[in-house]
Amino acid sequence: MRLLGLVPLLASALASAATVPLQQPLSTPTNTTNPISPKLFAELSELSRLVDISYCVGTLSPGITAPFTCLSYCSEFPTFALAQTWNTGFALSDSCGYVALDHAPADPRIVVAFRGTYSITNALVDLTAAHRAYLPYPGPGAECKNCTVHAGFAASWAQTRDIVLPVVADLIARHPGYRVELVGHSLGGAVAALAALDFAARGWAPTVTTFGQPKVGNAALAEYVNARFTPETYRRVTHVEDPVPLVPTAAMGYSQHAGEIYVDREDVPFEVADVKRCEGNEDPECAAGSAVNVLHSIMAHRDYFHRIGVCLPPDSFLHKWDAGELKKRGMGVESPMLE
Repeated sequence: MRLLGLVPLLASALASAATVPLQQPLSTPTNTTNPISPKLFAELSELSRLVDISYCVGTLSPGITAPFTCLSYCSEFPTFALAQTWNTGFALSDSCGYVALDHAPADPRIVVAFRGTYSITNALVDLTAAHRAYLPYPGPGAECKNCTVHAGFAASWAQTRDIVLPVVADLIARHPGYRVELVGHSLGGAVAALAALDFAARGWAPTVTTFGQPKVGNAALAEYVNARFTPETYRRVTHVEDPVPLVPTAAMGYSQHAGEIYVDREDVPFEVADVKRCEGNEDPECAAGSAVNVLHSIMAHRDYFHRIGVCLPPDSFLHKWDAGELKKRGMGVESPMLE
């Protein structure tokens, strides 16, 4: 059973947080400090749907068609116009996603959405990959001294950038008043982080929102990200019991960057009171101090305002299942969508 592949990495993550209880009470929200606004809550909820749409792109997915049509939440975005989809392959280091324009009367923007992997088990196992030197896009102040990056994430962005950059550059030239927004889930969040640095070096000033993003590089790279983004321009959303933001571990030489927004309610739907802003790079009151339960981790990594990762109609069963429902249906704790 592939779930067994999680054990070594989750054991490492748990060892680094040995003082945290195995389970934390989730029935009563504890986010009484640094709460987010209802406006930001609504924005994050919308962005979670936009990143879920990215799962309609890929070798085994039904796709997105113009003007902006798919099996997922596309119908909720009537002002969107598809500009490009990409799929660089089937390996875990490859990348899928889409670029779209959001026209008036909505807030005009260029959206770049990066899909994660279908397999949380394989994703975590893949996070054992080695470091490589981080080479930033040339420009004023671009040097990143002693920075290293996860080799797999760097390879994924390297395969994607030649597709995405020309499309976005053309859209910016044709729509100069449109802001640039990047969104990613899971491994797609890591690729979005590297894309964000590339975009920022070109003066495109992106706003970035990731859900369940793993650590991208070492402490020097984390501070490099912090120097280029604020908590308003980079929102790194995490969820209680999601192990992915905790890996690769500090023992492997990895560090998270700042901008964390933490959800401490286990099951969707969330409420505003369940979500708060965190302090610093790895706030012990947020994901860094969250206990990890192996059986809960699959759902925790998928549940970000909505159940992310299935290109199906929003009212479908697979957008709503939980562990109890799976057991009632005789499906165990794993779903074929997650293998």
